[in-house]
Amino acid sequence: MRATPRTSPATSSTVRRTAGAAVAVAVATALAACGSTPQDEAAGAYAAPDADLAASITYGVWDQNQVPAIEENIAAFNEIYPDIDVTVNVTPFAEYWTKLQTQASSETLPDLFWMNGPNIGLYASNGMLEPITGAVDAGDIDPANYPEALVDLYTIDDVSYGVPKDFDTIGIWVNTALVEQAGVELPEDGWTWDEFQQTAVEISDALADEGVYGAAGGMDGQTTYYNTIFQAGGTVVEDGTSGYASPEAQAGLQFWTDLIESGGSPSVQQLTDTTADQWFTSGKLAMYWGGSWFRSALTDTDLAEDVTVLPLPSGQEQATVIHGVANVVSATSKEKQAAQALQVFLAGEEAQQQQGDAGAVIPAFTGTQGAFTASMPDADLQVFLDAVDYSRPLPVSLNSAEWNALETELLPQAFSGERPVADVATELADQMNAALAEE
Repeated sequence: MRATPRTSPATSSTVRRTAGAAVAVAVATALAACGSTPQDEAAGAYAAPDADLAASITYGVWDQNQVPAIEENIAAFNEIYPDIDVTVNVTPFAEYWTKLQTQASSETLPDLFWMNGPNIGLYASNGMLEPITGAVDAGDIDPANYPEALVDLYTIDDVSYGVPKDFDTIGIWVNTALVEQAGVELPEDGWTWDEFQQTAVEISDALADEGVYGAAGGMDGQTTYYNTIFQAGGTVVEDGTSGYASPEAQAGLQFWTDLIESGGSPSVQQLTDTTADQWFTSGKLAMYWGGSWFRSALTDTDLAEDVTVLPLPSGQEQATVIHGVANVVSATSKEKQAAQALQVFLAGEEAQQQQGDAGAVIPAFTGTQGAFTASMPDADLQVFLDAVDYSRPLPVSLNSAEWNALETELLPQAFSGERPVADVATELADQMNAALAEE
């Protein structure tokens, strides 16, 4: 019988979909209650301020670890605009969205603040965000400098509201010591689904006495089943309709059911008790489907020297989810010109390079990611940058929380083999479509 690994602190992405989406229903109610409406034709008006503009603005963020780099950004910004005072307000991620909901309902949002994919539709459609149209038209923001899929994520009804600040993609973190111990060879030029599944089973079989598994499923769509759905040619949500009823999406789900059934992964119950990232950091998992943010859990650990990264396997096509934080300006800001000036500066190469050199995130501006790849030179972190070329935006809608909850409720029944994948996926699609119709 396999041992369950020692529980270790869970690693979380600052842009994970579920935490932000959890309060989406409450946000929608609050925003509707305050009577906000979508932006009128004047929205997006923009003019770069004169250097002597005097203003005090607030910048809302959720990651204390990034504050030193932000302070560097602001110092450089103040060399251009010495009379714009910027106060950085840090709210822990667990409370960030609840606080933002309260601020939105009272029209006291920060002048500039961080936004993620699951929430962009809610705030944009309720008139809370200033479009970046004017700055783009003026040539002060060039969307071509950022991953296209990420730009698309922050574009609602053909209007862009956020400037990408950073990004993450998904790869396979590999404990090479376990792979070598199992006597298994890894591919050099990518692999297919079948090859990945076979490798996972071979490792699990070889190291069963030590309680080690080859790979792991899980209930985080961003790192697992969204990727395989895309690789199978399917969709999660498109044009207001669920994609789960399609054969392609169901093939993407079946990948994980098969992996668990074969013994290549811990069971759904084991993964509920101990998440996949914890299995990996405990030395009980050889291959972990994880985001680029997972690097911070490995840096300065003994495990780091045995870790490398491989691209996700290909199904019908190659694909990975991309997500990232965007800087957005409040439509109700009383110092909108100053806030837009900071938004533009933070979008530029200088500020993005400062962010990259700090090493906390992968900056979104193309060409500023060298510090990230250099942080674990033997791990081939370049995989995460190369993945941008075949990335797909994190699936979201105006109220992602409704159907995220349905995924969490229903999909374990498919992954565990309790019910056929097709039955579960069809039920999920029906309920999801009902939720989408209410948006």
